[in-house]
Amino acid sequence: MSLKRVARKSIRFYTKNYDFFLPKDLIASKPVYPADEAKLLIFDRKTKKTTHDTFKNIINYLPQNLSVYLNNTKVIKARIYGFKPTKGKIELLVLRYLDDIKCLVYIKGKVQKDMELLFEDNLIAKVIDILDDGSKIVHFYQNNQKIKFDNLVTILDKIGHVPLPSYIKRDDDIEDIKDYQTIFAKTYGAVASPTASLHFTQELFNRFKEKFDINYLTLHIGAGTFKPVDVEDIREFKIHKECYDIPKTTIESLQNKTTKKMAIGTTVTRTIEYYNKTKLSSGLCDLFLHPHNKPQITDILLTNFHLPRSTLIMLVASFVGVEQTIKLYDEAIKKDYRFYSYGDAMLVV
Repeated sequence: MSLKRVARKSIRFYTKNYDFFLPKDLIASKPVYPADEAKLLIFDRKTKKTTHDTFKNIINYLPQNLSVYLNNTKVIKARIYGFKPTKGKIELLVLRYLDDIKCLVYIKGKVQKDMELLFEDNLIAKVIDILDDGSKIVHFYQNNQKIKFDNLVTILDKIGHVPLPSYIKRDDDIEDIKDYQTIFAKTYGAVASPTASLHFTQELFNRFKEKFDINYLTLHIGAGTFKPVDVEDIREFKIHKECYDIPKTTIESLQNKTTKKMAIGTTVTRTIEYYNKTKLSSGLCDLFLHPHNKPQITDILLTNFHLPRSTLIMLVASFVGVEQTIKLYDEAIKKDYRFYSYGDAMLVV
């Protein structure tokens, strides 16, 4: 093997090669209206051709015999503000329940084990444990009664805030309640939205349902989705775990070898590829896709434009390679595509 080929092969392993400069004005703080007026970059892997269009025309670039997979997780109002017993302000982000009572959270502000944090609506979070990564395990109480997940969701719907990513430099507002939720969201549990799906209007989605085999799964997206890869060699990175569930009808569709498979978003890609590897229909997904660990059953990817040095941009590179990924991102930047959760979309066919 030539030195040039070895060097090219090694590029895909180094985190620094997934970096790029993004002007701040291209970070979308609001979606476009209507949603399907977002820009769409289409990359054909066979021809290496790049096309620019609008999301509402996406069907023109898809094959006839297609199975489409969507994540129907529902974002909870996971961010709440309260006080420590000393009256110091506190911010808490609900991540997920570990069992019926224990809840994993992030807390901004210094807390100690056994401390009780006070929130609106007589909600109390008692710190049970402090983990090595800085996250905490808490029990939630209301009126001296421990609260299970379903009851907490109801309370959070009243007092909580939409957990917008930190790169959106504004407070959440009433429009985010709708904008940061997919039109087919069903099962509460996510603290981040499956943002590739946010581009669908009801009219466009109805056309999808008429034309393609539509399937759902659930993966509850955690805050770890925004965590940058913090090691030099991506093969050493340990990705976060997220709860998932795939219904029987979706598994049957995945097992159908006669259709192309289209994943709407990175979370769907990871989930169906994890199932393909493990044959487990539910559990915790910790699959890290990158150029050294490529997808096996996903033929078409719809996704947004992601953070540098993130597992999400590395997933895109698992389809097209790191050099091509950065080229596509550079082209998107030159053409003023909007980036991240409320930004524009990319279709890899």
